Amino acid sequence: MLKRKAYRLFENWLEAPSKKALLVMGARQVGKSYLVDAFCSEHFEHVVKFDLIENTSVRESFAAAKSADDLELRMSVAAPSPLVPDKTAVIIDEVQECPNIVTFIKYLVQKGTYRFILTGSLLGVRLDSIDSLPVGYVTKVQMYPLDFEEFCWASGLDEAIYQQAVQCFRERAALPEFLYARLLDIFHRYLMVGGMPDAVNTFLATNNIDSVRTVQLDLHGLYRLDITKYAPPELRLTIQEIYDLIPSQALSKTRRFNLGSIKGVKRFTQVETQFLWLVQAGVALAVYNVVAPTAPLLAFEERNKFKLFYLDAGMLSAALPKNSYQGLLDGKATVNMGAAYEAFAAQELAAHGFPLRYFTSKKVGKLDFLAERQDGTIDALEIKSGGSYMTHSALDHALEVPEYSIDNAYVFAESNIFEKDGILYVPIFLLGALSYES
Repeated sequence: MLKRKAYRLFENWLEAPSKKALLVMGARQVGKSYLVDAFCSEHFEHVVKFDLIENTSVRESFAAAKSADDLELRMSVAAPSPLVPDKTAVIIDEVQECPNIVTFIKYLVQKGTYRFILTGSLLGVRLDSIDSLPVGYVTKVQMYPLDFEEFCWASGLDEAIYQQAVQCFRERAALPEFLYARLLDIFHRYLMVGGMPDAVNTFLATNNIDSVRTVQLDLHGLYRLDITKYAPPELRLTIQEIYDLIPSQALSKTRRFNLGSIKGVKRFTQVETQFLWLVQAGVALAVYNVVAPTAPLLAFEERNKFKLFYLDAGMLSAALPKNSYQGLLDGKATVNMGAAYEAFAAQELAAHGFPLRYFTSKKVGKLDFLAERQDGTIDALEIKSGGSYMTHSALDHALEVPEYSIDNAYVFAESNIFEKDGILYVPIFLLGALSYES
């Protein structure tokens, strides 16, 4: 089984004195159901699971419930094994298929007879159906594809080894050469494979990138099918078009999504709902522009200007010709892999809880990402895929503007750790280490 950080969050939920329900959220195929099943088999004597997508009769029965007591009775009827009070975990998979469960969960938690674990992908569901869960009765865990550290674990790297690299980052000290080389080698593989569990397992089993790409392309097909099945009918064609345009837009010089690439669209307001659907469904990551790198960044967001990536860097790589990988394993990619590196950065930052933002202006240029910490500290991040990572005019110009509140400047590249002129150069694979300083 792939080791996931969310597992420890599940344990924290179980060990907490309050008996809340657990809601595990995330896009389809990021490993929610598998991890929940493994967790429950390890921690509960009895487990009863209801899959609301696969089992139509159960879904229809639960949807007809008029109260929490009625729902509990229907669960006992539908359960394939007895519901044993105080010893049973009740898993409700794909809870968005039956929103009334959200309404009743407060009362089921208050009764305290069973422990409830809900999973939801949010496809085709309004966010308020999930976010209206009563405060104090639900613990939420958001799952993403495997981040780079989790991929290192899957690749056989001991947990302490990656943490040694994190400690070097904290101390602003260069990694030992053997450690830098090992992590960079894993990173190059991660760019091709990404973090979707099926793709990772296929790579570990076959060591064959063609097999991995088959899985990734199947995932693309699944997400397109989900759009057809769950998106509002009047929005489906445009949502599919936007989804398919992500690679070409990510490969553009600015990375910014050009609304003019969508047939018949001239204004953001024409497609705002479609973009929002993709982001809320979790299958795309939007990086929003800010008009100034100043805290709080939320106050300066421009939601009509953004970069858009797939939720997983490997799925972006799968949309590129395979010869794009040529030389990557040796650190000598034959084509510009900048889009893949930025897609990795977006995925890594999102997985570590950072809202995704960037900054661009005609006067300064473009800062690839801005990360805001809980204390309001602003980090400016430049992502470099090539050997010219010492050249970063936009970052230099931004640091010269006194009105900007940039507290730390980083260049993440294929470089060991060193500092020069107030800028810290960090290996690209240590991007997630930023969260250890938050």
